[in-house]
Amino acid sequence: MNSELKIGIYGGSFDPVHLGHLLVAQAAVEELGLDRLFFIPAAQSPFKPDSKPAPAAVRLQLLRLALAGRTNCEIDEQEIRRGGVSYTIDTLRDYAKRFPAAELFYLIGTDHLAHLPEWREPAELARLAEFVEIPRPGGPAADFPPPFRGRRLKGFPLAVSSLEIRARVKAGLSIELLAPPAVAGAIRNNRLYL
Repeated sequence: MNSELKIGIYGGSFDPVHLGHLLVAQAAVEELGLDRLFFIPAAQSPFKPDSKPAPAAVRLQLLRLALAGRTNCEIDEQEIRRGGVSYTIDTLRDYAKRFPAAELFYLIGTDHLAHLPEWREPAELARLAEFVEIPRPGGPAADFPPPFRGRRLKGFPLAVSSLEIRARVKAGLSIELLAPPAVAGAIRNNRLYL
C-alpha cells in the first residue's frame, strides 16, 4: 500500500519556525518528489542539553500557523509526546514501522553531517533513511560520513536562524520578513521570546 510513497522527515527545535524552514520544506518536496513531509519538533536535543526551548505548546502553535494550508506538510508530535531527550533513531524506527515500503528521507543541516557517526545507533540510522543535506548559504558542501548515504538540496538557502530571530525579538527589532506573517504576529501579540 505504501510502496510508492516518498516521505520526508524534518526534525528540529523550530524555536521558532521561520521562512528558512519553509523554503527548505518546499525545496525538499519539489526536488525529492515527496508525497508527505513531516515536521517533527524535538522535546530536547541531545546535542544541546543545556538549552531550554520555548514550551512545546508554543512551538507547536507557531508551526501550525506556519503550515496552515500546506497540504503536503504535516506536524508529528511524537518526540514531544515521548518527552526527554529526542533521539532520531526512535523516530526513524517509528516511520519504518508505519510506512514499511516507503522511501524515507531525513533532512539535516550541513553543520550536523560530520557528527552523524556520534548519533545514537548510526548504522541503523543509515540503513533506515537517506539523509538529505540542507545547505547553509555561502557554506561549502559537506561529505556524508560512512555508512551514511545522501544528497544535497539545491533549494532556496536563506541565511536566517531561530537564534537570530529570538535575538531580534529580544532587541525589539522586526522579524516580519524572516518568519511567516502569522508566526511573526503571534510572537509579537503573545510577547514571546522577550
